[in-house]
Amino acid sequence: MERAWEADPSASFSRRLGKSASELGISDGKDQCPDIWQLDNGDIAVIGRDLTSPYTPRLPDGVALAADERLVVIPGNMLRAAKADIPDE
Repeated sequence: MERAWEADPSASFSRRLGKSASELGISDGKDQCPDIWQLDNGDIAVIGRDLTSPYTPRLPDGVALAADERLVVIPGNMLRAAKADIPDE
C-alpha cells in the first residue's frame, strides 16, 4: 500500500523555526537539544525525546504510529517560540 506522504531523506536543513534550546534557556549547550527545522522541501524536522514506548498504549482513538514512526516530545515554549516562523498557509 502506497502512503499519501513519504519523508524525503535527501532534503536538507533550510532554517530553524523559532529559537534554539540555548536561547530558550532549556539547554546548557553540552547536552543534545530539542529543535525544530524547516527542510528545503518545506517539510519539518523535529528533534525531541523519543517517548514512543510510554505513549503508544495510550494514544487517542484514531491515532496510530507506523513501524517506522516515532512520537517525540519537545518543550512547549519551543513550539510557541516557533509560531512566528510558521506561515498560516
